[in-house]
Amino acid sequence: MEKIGTGQKTYDYKPVKGFWKRLEGPEDVLDLMDTEIDGVIAVIRDAGATFLSPIFDDLSGVICTGGTIRSHIGIVSREFQIPGLIAAEFSYEPENGTEIILDGTETTGSIFLAD
Repeated sequence: MEKIGTGQKTYDYKPVKGFWKRLEGPEDVLDLMDTEIDGVIAVIRDAGATFLSPIFDDLSGVICTGGTIRSHIGIVSREFQIPGLIAAEFSYEPENGTEIILDGTETTGSIFLAD
């Protein structure tokens, strides 16, 4: 497996597989609600964002490029037990729909391309 990123994990969780989906705001969430949410790992920029609220418990995971584990997204991820990474950094950003794995078993969380 190729590691493409790391971040602060929101809690300890086993590896989870899902599909990378960049979401920039409420319009993207509404569009996603009209399709299939199952298996989506949402990738967002703002750790204080609330626009994921309608779909949060349907997500397979969440990756945020900003904030800390004490940010809104980090807290909600723990409360809903949705695997998450905060302050994530990538070696490159895959296209939407790329299958990835979030791994929360080590001290630092990791993002891998799925084989």
